[in-house]
Amino acid sequence: MRILVVEDDAVVRELIEFKLSGAGHEVLLEGDGEAGLARAKAERPDLIILDWMMPKLTGLQVCEAIRAEESLANSPVLLLTARAQESDVEKGFAAGANDYLLKPFSPRELLARVEALAAKGT
Repeated sequence: MRILVVEDDAVVRELIEFKLSGAGHEVLLEGDGEAGLARAKAERPDLIILDWMMPKLTGLQVCEAIRAEESLANSPVLLLTARAQESDVEKGFAAGANDYLLKPFSPRELLARVEALAAKGT
């Protein structure tokens, strides 16, 4: 499965890449929302993991843009964020996220959620 990871923290990006590629996934990486959205449109990945708080475009803005893009509208999106308030979770799902995982996160839980989203998409 091809997974696009849009995360501005290089250490977190590398951790996610290590865990997902070790599980056999092809991982595409971007460091800001604008580049992530452009990559999503160009590559049409099977799954998109978005940080919320990023430069240029937030993860919520990217998620909303993905849902508005016909070719990406059904792509699973996982928001990976430190925003833990109940209202933030509601905003994430309202923007179109399929799942919401809080930082700090367990790499094993991330992989389990990715695999669950992949199973729903097939």
